[in-house]
Amino acid sequence: MDESELRSPLFKRLSRRGLIGLDAGAAILYTLLLLTIPADTGASLPLVVPLTALAGLPLAVRRLWPLPVFAAVFAASTATLLLGLPWDSYAAAALALYPVALTRRRRRWIPTPMIGVVSAVLILAGAMVGPADWQAEDIGRPLLGIAVLGASWTLGRVVRERRAQAAHSARRLADQAVSDERLRIARELHDVVAHSMSLIAVKAGVAVHVASARPDEALDALRVIESTSRGTLAEMRHLLGVLRTGAADLAPSPGLAGLPGLAERAAMAGVHVDLDVDAGDLPDGVALSAYRIVQEAVTNVVKHAAPARCRVRVKASGLHLRIDVTDDGPGVRVLPGGDGHGLIGMRERVMMYGGDFTAGPRPEGGFAVSAAFPYET
Repeated sequence: MDESELRSPLFKRLSRRGLIGLDAGAAILYTLLLLTIPADTGASLPLVVPLTALAGLPLAVRRLWPLPVFAAVFAASTATLLLGLPWDSYAAAALALYPVALTRRRRRWIPTPMIGVVSAVLILAGAMVGPADWQAEDIGRPLLGIAVLGASWTLGRVVRERRAQAAHSARRLADQAVSDERLRIARELHDVVAHSMSLIAVKAGVAVHVASARPDEALDALRVIESTSRGTLAEMRHLLGVLRTGAADLAPSPGLAGLPGLAERAAMAGVHVDLDVDAGDLPDGVALSAYRIVQEAVTNVVKHAAPARCRVRVKASGLHLRIDVTDDGPGVRVLPGGDGHGLIGMRERVMMYGGDFTAGPRPEGGFAVSAAFPYET
């Protein structure tokens, strides 16, 4: 795991050099503080100063070499305890142990929960016992120091686990966001390309069949193909521009105002669309979803039922939108192929809002698509 993922949010803005600088300043101040503590014995100054320095100054590089620093500080602190020199109850060793616990990989044989419980019991017992005679103090001081070490180790492991879980959750959310965005882009591309290519394919087939007998009709079909192709290229450029720059306002997203144009293009392919729109102003995302659902449903009519009549009803009541698209086509496929991605895309758009979606043949003939979902303003 990267060290930056395990770093406290309080210090994430500091560089590694800045953190080491803070440790160095703290180590110097801590060492000077230890030198002011009077010794229990008449130890000589040449012995006190080196051991005290060894117990405090290595903390300056505890982030660089956690384990060697802890070993050196622990050994020096233990020596000061045995020689009756100024002793810090393993406080410096605990500071050195914390980055060890924070960075070392988990070992199953280290009972961290038990260490935490024992340390808490020892610290609580020491607080409850209070002052004791010198014999009890000789035993209690080392036990208290060990409890401080255990508490530091437990805290480091707990913080490591929490930050590891937070980092894992952040990566999972980022992956989910990427996946959702990929799905959204794929859905938009499908809706744009499938609709336009269906119109082009139908008109190209018409042009091929009537090219010799009715050249004027073939020329009209080619004009439709040209117009549809230009519109498709414009929408594709818009989508690609969003992908390149991340700017969603390069052009207005299609909405309910674009349904008449959609009906006109469908009429060019032999599908007469009756529009009944009573929705008022909708949020941009809802309007786009409504447009795409109608677009895909009409495209399916063009692909599989043309020539036919199609009725589109879009109605908003309160904060609830309902879309119904029905046709009277024979239900046979005019064009080969069809992978069902259109129905999947429509269902996904409706499910995003927690709505209901149905699609299937009608008993009286033709096909029906129905979508209903709530939305927020």
